[in-house]
Amino acid sequence: MDATVPAGTDIHLVMDNGSSHVAKKTRAWLAARPRFHVHHTPQHASWLNQVELFFSTLTRRLLRRGQFASRDELAERIDDFVLAYDEHDAKPYRWTYDGSPLKTA
Repeated sequence: MDATVPAGTDIHLVMDNGSSHVAKKTRAWLAARPRFHVHHTPQHASWLNQVELFFSTLTRRLLRRGQFASRDELAERIDDFVLAYDEHDAKPYRWTYDGSPLKTA
């Protein structure tokens, strides 16, 4: 991204709190590039798991074996996939966490 995003444009990264994202080398790399702004997701972010599941589905059903003649075709096929997924496969997510403190193991 550093090479492809025009100079002077800020880059915002959304990352989980995984060890590779908070390691000393990663923090040093980011500190040397002040246009990168990191936003960490909340710990135990179950909503993020839902996003990861959707991207897994997109990868398995469309991207992994897909052949695309251009970037525009890829974008169009992704848009079509999302609309079809919303129409036929998506199910409402029922949040069940009641806000009480979580038990430790």
